[in-house]
Amino acid sequence: MIPGGGQPNMQQLLQQAQKMQQDLARAQEELANTEVDGQAGGGLVRATVTGSGELRALRIDPKAVDPDDTETLADLVVAAVHAANENAQTLQQQKLGPLAQGLGGGGGIPGLPF
Repeated sequence: MIPGGGQPNMQQLLQQAQKMQQDLARAQEELANTEVDGQAGGGLVRATVTGSGELRALRIDPKAVDPDDTETLADLVVAAVHAANENAQTLQQQKLGPLAQGLGGGGGIPGLPF
C-alpha cells in the first residue's frame, strides 16, 4: 500500500530501478574480475576461476603426475575445478544476493544464478 492512498511516484520508481540495474552491473563486473581458488588432493591440484565461473588457471604439482594413473589426476582436476566453482557461487551469492532481494527475490530474474 502507498501511504496516504496516492499513486506511486513513477519517476522515483524508475530512478530506483535504474540504480539497482547499475548496482547489479557493477557487481557482475566485480565478479568477472575477482578470482577464487579451489583445490584437491591436499593442494596437489589447484584451480582458479573468476567469480562468474570462468576457469583462469590450473596448477598441478608434479607429485600428482603418475603416467600409469592418469585417472586419479583427472579426478583431482575435476574436483579442484568443482571446488573453485563452489567458491565462485558463494561469492556470487554474497555480491548479488542483496541486490536480488532489492529486486524482490531473485527467483525468476534472468541472469541471476539463484
